[in-house]
Amino acid sequence: MTEALYQFIWQYSLYAPAGLATTAGEPLTVIHPGKLNRDAGPDFLEARIKVGNTTLVGNIELHIKSSDWLKHGHQDDPSYHNLILHVVYEDDVADVAPNTPVLVLNSQIPSHVIPKYEVLMGAKASLPCAGQHSGVRDITKEGWMSRLLAERWEMKLSDWNVLLENSAEDWRNLLYWRMAANFGFKTNATPFMLLARSIPLNVLGRHRDNLQQIEALLFGQAGMLEGSFNDRYPELLQDEYNYLRKKYKLSPIAAHLWKFLRMRPANFPTVRIAQFAMLIHKSEHLFSQIVETHTIKEIEPLLDVTASEYWNNHFRFDEAHEHPAPKSLGRSSVHNIIINTIAPIQFLFASRQGVSDLGERALALLESVAAEKNNITALWQENGWQAANAAQSQALIQLYNNYCINHRCLECTIGLNIIRSQ
Repeated sequence: MTEALYQFIWQYSLYAPAGLATTAGEPLTVIHPGKLNRDAGPDFLEARIKVGNTTLVGNIELHIKSSDWLKHGHQDDPSYHNLILHVVYEDDVADVAPNTPVLVLNSQIPSHVIPKYEVLMGAKASLPCAGQHSGVRDITKEGWMSRLLAERWEMKLSDWNVLLENSAEDWRNLLYWRMAANFGFKTNATPFMLLARSIPLNVLGRHRDNLQQIEALLFGQAGMLEGSFNDRYPELLQDEYNYLRKKYKLSPIAAHLWKFLRMRPANFPTVRIAQFAMLIHKSEHLFSQIVETHTIKEIEPLLDVTASEYWNNHFRFDEAHEHPAPKSLGRSSVHNIIINTIAPIQFLFASRQGVSDLGERALALLESVAAEKNNITALWQENGWQAANAAQSQALIQLYNNYCINHRCLECTIGLNIIRSQ
């Protein structure tokens, strides 16, 4: 028995509630176990119990052994002087907390609870509940996934709120920065964000009609227009950039930040920068358009961008390749941007503006996108849990990253249901 498991058992009433009695022989009913306290002080706050004919409201402390009360020095701490109940697994020392009813719980805990907990905690697999979650009802899983998605967005959007506040509540800037990071995808998200932060959006806006100048600004600020070139096109970009850099007093980021190793050429940051340049070139009032779009069919044309002609037969400057082909942003990349930028920013805008309908549309948009395919979703699928859409795949990613790999089964609805089931 661990303290965490014992708190879990009490919090979710995983014991036989009938026939409870204090060590003094008084009948006891738990009306409400209280709220788990993760700060200093008693384990559960604002609990409600009935001892004999008296209803008590207050705090409860749990210990594996009653002697832990003395070991932890509670007898000298005023925070523990007015408890309504002391719950112990083993009563090895009597009357450690004078005038406090004591409940010994060990005989009330079903025999299957501790073994099921030990199986989960001792699992060596990436998914501790592999082979067990199939017994959990679909409605329970769906409810848990909704909470996981909300948790994922809450974590993500807390950082976005800071970005928004730092930009004087300019939603266009937030979209610009987050869209840039998304074009870098996982590998180059950070340098892409640094690139976007290095060029004010209003500077790009002044040159939106000239794609060559947009590319010059982006590639130059990316640190990719240093040195000499063989091709004429990068030379033109370099000349444009040298002029614009002085005009706007710009400083490029370090070129070494960009990662090319072990990447498919179509995902090279050079190609992504060229596609991002085209998005800026063709998009005006992009934020208002994105807020007003409700479906994939409306959003896909906004992100239907193809890198400029030079990139038809290049993945890097001065390195021509055979089999020329347009470098368009693929459907999977568009869906990635919807999942990681557009739906979240719609949801954040809705919550900040108090527009509940837009928040619901953001969730509906995510549910209309196909589930992501990656190592995590593949692992869930191999173990019998397949995401039906992007909302569910995002939830399963959150579940794996924040619960499974950290063995937080006691904080997981799936873990609770497995331990509770006989």
